[in-house]
Amino acid sequence: MEWWWQLDSQILMWIQSMRQEWITPFWKAVTFLGNGGWFWIVLALGLICFCRTRKAGIAMMLALMIGALITNIICKPVFARTRPYEVIDGLMLLVKKQMDYSFPSGHSCASFAGALAGFKQLPRPYGAGLLVLAGLIAFSRLYVGVHYPSDVLGGILIGLFAGWAACKIVECV
Repeated sequence: MEWWWQLDSQILMWIQSMRQEWITPFWKAVTFLGNGGWFWIVLALGLICFCRTRKAGIAMMLALMIGALITNIICKPVFARTRPYEVIDGLMLLVKKQMDYSFPSGHSCASFAGALAGFKQLPRPYGAGLLVLAGLIAFSRLYVGVHYPSDVLGGILIGLFAGWAACKIVECV
């Protein structure tokens, strides 16, 4: 398993080596969109307010809840992975220290849970845009130095599962 940690660390340091001062504010703003899932929650609540998009909003909210349960209640305490900036010498953190464990990425999970639910329930141009935004938020977690690539990948996979499960549940109701 040492080789996996080494690969994770090397990829993260490679991303750090590509940082550019002029684009850093953009990545900090993108990562802010994922804080506490607030963007996805507000979007879901907004969609719930209109009859045409209510089903999408409900699916999105359900996906966020499923993802949060799996990520924050089950996986983070079980894996208890230390954040990369705590163990990788030379990794420069661009945002404040996080208060929870590293694996899996909650930002990535919430973003892909919400985006997949939106993609399955909304017209394609809107849903595709949400998936692009989810990808940007997931990458931002690497750019700002708070997650390993495998944390982000784990969050994405859990988020996709949560989005899929929520859409299946909404279809059955």
